[in-house]
Amino acid sequence: MSDGLDGAGLDGAALTLDENMRRLASVPLLFEPGTAWTYSLSIDVLGAVVERAAGQTLPAAVRDLLTEPQGLSHTGFSVTRSVRLALAYADATPRPRRMSGADHFPAVEGLAPLAADLDRAYDDLAFPSGGGGMVGTADDTLRVLETLRRGGAPILPDGLTAEMARNQTGTLSMADWPGWSYGLGFAMLRDAAGTPETPGTWRWGGAYGHTWFVDPAKRLSVVAFTNTASEGVSGRFPQDVTRAIYAALS
Repeated sequence: MSDGLDGAGLDGAALTLDENMRRLASVPLLFEPGTAWTYSLSIDVLGAVVERAAGQTLPAAVRDLLTEPQGLSHTGFSVTRSVRLALAYADATPRPRRMSGADHFPAVEGLAPLAADLDRAYDDLAFPSGGGGMVGTADDTLRVLETLRRGGAPILPDGLTAEMARNQTGTLSMADWPGWSYGLGFAMLRDAAGTPETPGTWRWGGAYGHTWFVDPAKRLSVVAFTNTASEGVSGRFPQDVTRAIYAALS
């Protein structure tokens, strides 16, 4: 995708969700469908699908279908300024640097820096990004993951939760994620070589520095929220946390 779309869901673009869909539709595909897989802004598209299917705005649909049934009082698409958000830092040398306002920070190695606007969370007019537009807490995230691990009720039927955790990408490789496939919303571990996690583990994270994983075989859900991107999601930190937890279990 073009640099102009790199920050979708993180930047402060004054767009409606429909306008953002038209923007995404203007970008050519990287490859023929079914021939390769890469992470993209597809979850933003799914947010628009949810709007149409529910017949209401995405924030209203998420509230009715997820946050209210789960009792998530600190999760949403925007917050008031009376709510304290963690200060965000970006990886830098010799130490992380504090981000502020409209900014850029490095993401995955080899990709262009992501455009971000830290004031987006306070802007009710920012389009509701299904892939990166929400803020919340580790406690709320853990509650959702535990609900899914235990079958999904009351937010999803058991069969749909199982489908989310099934390999949806076959043998297509995930760049920089050897041994992992993609399910519906998160990665799924096929081959545990190099990690103590059990095959079938779910894992994902967020650009500002959070990571989580669910190991159904171990009945284990782990959430780690940091405020350093991208060390907190793709650096040594999540690897060290994972190894420490499994070492303690053994």
